[in-house]
Amino acid sequence: MSSKSRLQAITGHIAPPEDTPTVVVEEEVPPKEPSPEFPQNLRTIFPPLELEEHPVDEARNLRVAVVGAGISGIVAGIFLPAKVPNIDLVIYERNDDIGGTWHTNIYPGVRCDVPAHAYQATFEASDQWSTAYAEGSEIKAYWKRLVAKYDLVNKFIRLNSRVDKAEWSEERGKWLVTVTSNGKIFEDAVDFLVTATGHFADPRLPDYPGRDEYEGHLRHSSNWDPNFDPTGKRIAVIGNGASGLQVVPQLQKVAARVDHYARNKTWVAAPIGGENLARFVADHIDKARTSPEEYLKFRKELEVQLFSRFGGIFKDGEKSKDAKIAITKLMKDRLGDRTDLLDSILPDFTPNCRRLTPGPGYLEALTADNVDYVTAPIERFTRTGIQTVDGKHREVDAIICSTGHDVSFSTAFPVHANGTELQAAWRPGGDPGFPDSYLGLAAPQVPNFMTVLGPNATGPAGTLCHAVESQVTYIAKVLRKISSQGIRSLAPTVAATRDFRAYCESFFPRTVMSQYCSSWYNGGIKGGRIHGLWPGSAAHVTFVRREPRWEDFEYTYVNSQGNRFGWLGNGWTTRDVKANDGVADGGLDLTPWLQKGALNGDVDIRQYHEGWWNV
Repeated sequence: MSSKSRLQAITGHIAPPEDTPTVVVEEEVPPKEPSPEFPQNLRTIFPPLELEEHPVDEARNLRVAVVGAGISGIVAGIFLPAKVPNIDLVIYERNDDIGGTWHTNIYPGVRCDVPAHAYQATFEASDQWSTAYAEGSEIKAYWKRLVAKYDLVNKFIRLNSRVDKAEWSEERGKWLVTVTSNGKIFEDAVDFLVTATGHFADPRLPDYPGRDEYEGHLRHSSNWDPNFDPTGKRIAVIGNGASGLQVVPQLQKVAARVDHYARNKTWVAAPIGGENLARFVADHIDKARTSPEEYLKFRKELEVQLFSRFGGIFKDGEKSKDAKIAITKLMKDRLGDRTDLLDSILPDFTPNCRRLTPGPGYLEALTADNVDYVTAPIERFTRTGIQTVDGKHREVDAIICSTGHDVSFSTAFPVHANGTELQAAWRPGGDPGFPDSYLGLAAPQVPNFMTVLGPNATGPAGTLCHAVESQVTYIAKVLRKISSQGIRSLAPTVAATRDFRAYCESFFPRTVMSQYCSSWYNGGIKGGRIHGLWPGSAAHVTFVRREPRWEDFEYTYVNSQGNRFGWLGNGWTTRDVKANDGVADGGLDLTPWLQKGALNGDVDIRQYHEGWWNV
C-alpha cells in the first residue's frame, strides 16, 4: 500500500490505476503567521501602484474656456455648468455684447431665413415671436433674455475680451490662452479649450485695386454703420449672397440709385420652407398659444418639415428636380417680363449646390427703375466709384460690400499644439490645407480641444439650435470623462480622423453640393472640398454623436505613475464616506435607483441605471 499526497489522490480518483489500491494520508501544513503587508510573492507589478487618497467619484476641478458668446457660447454657458461637476467656466467674447452674428449684423432687412419658432433653444421656448421669420433685433433680444435668466454675464461671460492665440503646454497639461481685455493682455491657463466663434464671424472686404483710394462711405454689410443714412444716395452693393439679397430691397426703397454687382449667378428662393411655412405659422400659432401641449404639437409639426428636407441634396433625386422646377417658376413670376434679368441670374448648377438664398422682395427690387444689375466684373475702385472691366465707371456715394466672410472653417485665432498651428494648417496653403476634423468636433494631435459649429458640424437639414445643443452635450460628456477618470489630455487619433475624412470624400460626391459652384459649404472654391456640412442628415449626425467613441481617442493620465486606473482612488465613494461618518440618517440616498414606480411596474427600463448624475 502506498502513501500519496492529496493532489495525487485526486488525480488518481479521476483516472485511478487499475490494479493498485491506495490510502490517502493528509500532509500537515504548518500554520502561516498573519502579515499586515501584501505578500511580496503575490505582487506582479513593480513598482507598486501608490493609491490616490480620494473617493472614486470625486471629480477634479476643470478650468474650461469657451471662445465666443453667440448662440453656441450661450448654450455652453447654460449646459456645461449643469452637466459637468466642478467646472470652472469662462466665456470670452470679443464684442461689447452677446449674440454673435445677431449682434454684429444690423443692416436693413437682416432677419433669419428659418422660422423663428424653430430658431430658438429647445429647452427655452417662446411662443411670442412677432412674425414667422424674425428680424435680427428680435432674435438677439430672445438670446439676451436667456443670458439674463441664467445670469451668464455675471457668472461666466467676459465681454470685450478677444482671444489672440492659444498654446498647448505639454509640460503643464494646459492651454495657455492669450487674451486682450479692455486694452490689457493676460494669459489664462485652462484645462480645456472650446471654440464657438461660428460660421460668419469675420467679414471679408473685397481686395480690389484702389480700395483705399475710395473717398465715399465703404462698409461691409456685417459691419453696418448705424449712423449711415442711405436716403437719396447713390449706392453700390457688391455681392448676391444672403446679406446682399436682404439689403438691396431695403436700400432700393430710399436710395436715389442702387448699382448691384453680382459676380455669380444664384438661385433666389423663398425663406427656408418658403411661403408654406409662413402660412403654417400664421394658421396655427393662435391655437398653439393656448397651452403648452398645443405649442409642443405645433413646434413638432413645424420642425418635422425642416428635418425632412434631406432628400433634396442628392444628384438626380426627385426632390432636387422638383426644387429646380419650383424655384425657376418662382423667379420667373417675380421678375415678370424682365427675361434679361432671369438669364443673368439663373445658374447652371442645381439648387442646393449652395445654400438656397432667401430673398423676399429682392427680385422685385431688381426690376425697379433705380436699380442697375451689373454682371461685368469689377476692375478697380476709384476715388469716386467703381470701374468695371468693360471700361464703364459708376460714381457712387457709398459702397456696401456683401462679400461674405472667412468660410475656411479654420480657427479664428492661432492654435499651437505639438508642432502644429491649427489655424494655418486648416487654411488653403497649409498642411493639409483644409479642416481635417474628427466628426466635425476635434483635431488629431491637438489635445483637450473641441469646436462648436466647426467644419462638417451640422446636417443640411434640421435646426441650428438643436445641432448646437447636441454638440455641447457631446463636449460635456468628454469633460465629465476627463474630470472623473483621471485623464490629463485626450485627442482623436490620426487613424480615426483619417477614416472620417474617407467617409466624407465618398459621401459628398453623391450630392449636388459637389457640383461646380461657389459656396460657404466648400470655402468659396468652386467644386472644392465640402467642409461646411455634415456628411448625412440632421438625424444622422445626432445618432452618430449620441455617445462618444472612446476607442477613437488617445490619452495621457494625471496619475503620477501614468496608471489609467489611478482614478479608482482609495476604494471609497463620497456616499460611502458620508455614510461612514454618520450622514446617512440625514437623508443621504445610497440607493438612488430604487423608485416608487417599481411597486406597480411604472418605470422606464430604458433609463434605468443610465443617469450619470445619480450613480
